Amino acid sequence: MINRRNLLSLATGLAVSAVSQAKAASSDPARLVLIHGRSQQGRDPAELKSIWMDTLHRGAAKINRNLPDDLEVVFPYYGDKLDELARQSEIPLTNDVQAKGNPVDDDFLKFQASVAESMRQGAGITNAQVQQEFGTNTTERGPQNFAWVQAIIRAIDRNAGAASQTTIETIMRDVYLYTTRAGVRDEVDRIVGPALNEKPCVVIAHSLGSVVAYNVLRTDRRNLNVKAFITVGSPLAIRAIRDQLRPIGFPAPAKAWYNAFDPRDVVALYPLDAANFPVSPTIENYGKVRNGTDNRHGIIGYLDDVDVATHALNALAS
Repeated sequence: MINRRNLLSLATGLAVSAVSQAKAASSDPARLVLIHGRSQQGRDPAELKSIWMDTLHRGAAKINRNLPDDLEVVFPYYGDKLDELARQSEIPLTNDVQAKGNPVDDDFLKFQASVAESMRQGAGITNAQVQQEFGTNTTERGPQNFAWVQAIIRAIDRNAGAASQTTIETIMRDVYLYTTRAGVRDEVDRIVGPALNEKPCVVIAHSLGSVVAYNVLRTDRRNLNVKAFITVGSPLAIRAIRDQLRPIGFPAPAKAWYNAFDPRDVVALYPLDAANFPVSPTIENYGKVRNGTDNRHGIIGYLDDVDVATHALNALAS
């Protein structure tokens, strides 16, 4: 039997152990996980990580703050693997169709048409502007017509003043491959998933990386601990993309979700709000970024934004 004195000693020991564990946890360095977007193939991961961090430091400097000295930064790089998988796929872009006569996958054409139409509406491109690009083509207009879909994309390219036709098409293809091809998704998730663990962290995800991060966070069965999920330039609000991830929901490991976008960024024209991404609790949206990169979509134009930097620093300090 345990007498009163032994019971008191045991309770004291457990209390001391709990305090020691809490101190050890609090002494762990802040952890930042950066998840990049598409078109990063052939790049040096260390260089990319340095670009992200240098830009975030500039954003912090604008508000006279610094990142934690002992910050642990993790940068899971999947660019080369995604490029390999995209080349192995049978999804042609416009140049492949025109030069090689490759047929267009019907499901991809439907997806591309839906994404293009969402981008057109969000960017304020008129049907007349699309018709101008379609020209005297005698084929029937509509989402099943490759020429009509390409006319929409060209109209966005010409009139939205940002992302090129090739950039838009490639983003569509890569998002389509990730969200519809289990083999592609699994390969990318196997690279990104291990960057997340039970240690508290802040996740910043850009472009396609926001789709990857969201999918990992909502499906991973580990006890992940994300103090803040920060998405920038995210296409998740586009219906055709959102529909591939149904049922959508707030990712359980995330304590908070903050989404920043430039309203001129054709990839991220829509906020993650009740109309476009209805989840509970609601996502905090910030739509006043003025992304200075050529296509309004580059990561540099997001991480040096004062509001984005403020949220990242506050989350790391919490």
